[in-house]
Amino acid sequence: MNQMQQMLMQAQRMQRELGKAMAALEAKEFTTQKAGIVEIVMTGDKKLVSVKVLIEKPEADDLEMIQDTIVMAVNETIDQINAESEAIQEKITGQKGGLPF
Repeated sequence: MNQMQQMLMQAQRMQRELGKAMAALEAKEFTTQKAGIVEIVMTGDKKLVSVKVLIEKPEADDLEMIQDTIVMAVNETIDQINAESEAIQEKITGQKGGLPF
């Protein structure tokens, strides 16, 4: 077997491993609780599953703070998902950004 065939087989193996790992990531749930105000749950494919307001009886003037906190929690969770995705790709491919093709 020549070197080009070996490289092709290795790339195909990495693609399969990466596909399995990314499917597992997409199914995983990520939970972020922010400042004791909100809790959000997202899946690894960045779908929002739930939003819970943890303040029992919010006042009307708390609404803007709650909304801002939800946005921060969603963004933080997306950052966590992206970081885990990059770590998976780097572990399997040995380089940042995944396979170079």
